[in-house]
Amino acid sequence: MLDRTQPDQSSNAEDIASRGASDHEDKPVARGWGPLNWLKRAGQFFFALSFSSLTRRIVSLNLAGLVALVASILYLSQFRAGLIDARAQSLLVQAEIIAGAIGASATVQTNAITVDPERLLDLKLGESYGGVDDSLDFPINPERVAPVLSTLISPTKTRARIFDPNGSVLLDSRDLDVVRGFPLPPLSEKPGVIERVKAAVRTWLNRGDLPLYRELGRENGNGYVEVAGALQGQKRSMVRVNSRGEVIVSVAVPVQRSRAIRGALMLSTQGDEIDRMVTAERLAILKVGGVAAAVMIMLSLLLASTIAGPVRRLADSAERVRRRIKTRVEIPDFTRRRDEIGHLSGALRDMTSALYKRIEAIEMFAADVAHELKNPLTSLRSAVETMPLARNENSRARLLEVIEHDVKRLDRLISDISDASRLDAELQRQDAIPVDLKRLLGTLVAVANETKLGHDVAVEARFEGRSPTDTFAVSGHDSRLGQVISNLLSNAQSFSEAGSKVRLTCRRVRGEIEIVVDDDGPGIRDDALERIFERFYTDRPHQGFGQNSGLGLSISKQIVDAHGGRIWAENRAGPADEDGAPTVAGARFVVRLPAL
Repeated sequence: MLDRTQPDQSSNAEDIASRGASDHEDKPVARGWGPLNWLKRAGQFFFALSFSSLTRRIVSLNLAGLVALVASILYLSQFRAGLIDARAQSLLVQAEIIAGAIGASATVQTNAITVDPERLLDLKLGESYGGVDDSLDFPINPERVAPVLSTLISPTKTRARIFDPNGSVLLDSRDLDVVRGFPLPPLSEKPGVIERVKAAVRTWLNRGDLPLYRELGRENGNGYVEVAGALQGQKRSMVRVNSRGEVIVSVAVPVQRSRAIRGALMLSTQGDEIDRMVTAERLAILKVGGVAAAVMIMLSLLLASTIAGPVRRLADSAERVRRRIKTRVEIPDFTRRRDEIGHLSGALRDMTSALYKRIEAIEMFAADVAHELKNPLTSLRSAVETMPLARNENSRARLLEVIEHDVKRLDRLISDISDASRLDAELQRQDAIPVDLKRLLGTLVAVANETKLGHDVAVEARFEGRSPTDTFAVSGHDSRLGQVISNLLSNAQSFSEAGSKVRLTCRRVRGEIEIVVDDDGPGIRDDALERIFERFYTDRPHQGFGQNSGLGLSISKQIVDAHGGRIWAENRAGPADEDGAPTVAGARFVVRLPAL
C-alpha cells in the first residue's frame, strides 16, 4: 500500500481559526459615544462607500432620474398656466364690477344741466325730453371716480388704469398710491448681477411664446391690444412678460353709461404677483424633491451596501486565494441570498473548492510520482554501483538484466505519467464530437483479436439494441474513449487463461450507453474493488514486480469522468462450491456514458 501525503487537517483548522480570530480581534473602543463620535463613524462609512464605483453609479443614476423628473415638473408644470387663466378670469370679473361702478359715477350734477328751449320746440310727436339725454356727452370725472377706484382696487393689489375714448390715461392707480403715501418701486433701475441672473432664469422659464410687456406713454393707450378692443366694446385679456422675466396679466373692459362707451378700464397684475405664486409652488416642488433625493440617496446607499459590499468581500477573498501560500482561504458564504450575489458566492465557493482539490490532487500526484520513480532509480543505482564488484559473467549478466528491467520500467512510468498529466488539458482543448461506439468497439475488438498482446485470449463483441439498425452514439473524444476500452480489454486478456474468451457487451440503458467487459479470470479481491482505480496501485500476483505502472485504470477513470460517465468494477458470481459458498466466475468492468 502506497504512502500518501495527506494535508494536515488539524493544522489547516488551526490556521483558519487563527485567521478568523485575527480578522475579528477586538479593536480599541472609542471613549465616549457622543454625537461627534457618531458623525465620525458615519463619515467613515460614507467615505468608504464613496470609493466604490458601483456605489457611485447607483447613487448617480438614481439621482439623475430624480433631477430630470423635478426639472421637467418645474419646466412643464401646468400649475402656472392654470394660475394665469384663473387670474385672468378673476381680473375680468373684477374689471366688470369696477367698470359698472365707474359708469354709474360717470355723471354730472342735475343743477349743472341746462335745457335748450330750441330743442324742446324741435321735438316731434311721441318724443319726450328727458332730464338727461343719451346723446349728451358725460365724460368720466376723475375727481368723482378716484375715490371709487381707490376703494375697489385697494384689496385686489392690482394696477388699474382708466382710458378715455381717445386712449389717453385719465386715471392710474399708481398715482393714487402716491397720493395715499404708499411708496412704489421705481419703474426702471439698473439691476445688479444677481438680479440679472434671476431675471434671465425667470425669462427662460416663463417667456415661452409670450410677448414682451412695455410701458407705453399716457397718450398711447391704444397701443395695448386689450385697451383698443375695450374701446370697441370688447372684453380682452393678455399675458405678457416684462424685462425682468415677470408675468404680467392684464384685462380691459369698456366703461359704459346708457350703452354708450365712456372709456376703458385696464386691470393688470403687479410684476411679481404671479411669479411669487409660481415661485412658492416651485419651492414646494424643490422641497419635496430634496426630501425625495435624501430618501433616494439613503435607499441607493442601502442598495449599494447589499451589492457592492458583498462583491467587494468576494473580490478580496478571490485576491487572497490568488496570493495563497499555505493556508486555505474561505470564500464568504452568501448562498442564502436568492439573487445573483448568492449565485456568484456559490459559484466562487465551488470553484475555490475544486481548485483546492485540484491543488491537493497535483500535490498527491507529485508525491506519488516521486515515490514511484524513486524505486526503480534506487534499484538502478544499486545495480550500477554493484557492477564493478561483479566477479563473473553470470553476476554481470544478472545485473544487466536488472538495469534493463528498471530502464524499461522508468520509460513506462514516464510515458504513463506524461499521458496522465496532459489528459485534462487535452480534453479541455478539444471539442467533443459524436462518437459511434458500435464502429469504434468493432475496430478495437478486431485489433485485440489480431494482436492478442501475447495472450491467446479471443474477444467477442455483442450489441444489444431494439433493432439491428440501432446506433450507439455518445459525445466525446474517440481516441480517449478508445484508450479506455483498449485498456479494459488488455487487462481482461492479461488476467484470463489461454483459450478463454473476453466478452464485450454494449447496450442502451435508459439515457445511457453501457459497455461491459467480462473475463473468466480469478476476479478482484473485495478490498481492491475501489482501490484498483487509484494511481500506481497494482494487484497482479501472477506477474513479476514492475511489469505494470498502475496508471491504466486511473487514466481510464479520469477519461470517463471527463465525459460525464461512470466506471466501476465488480465480480461475476459463479456456481457454489461443495460447501455451498459462492464462487467468483471472473471480473466485470462496467462503463456508462450519456447517450446522444
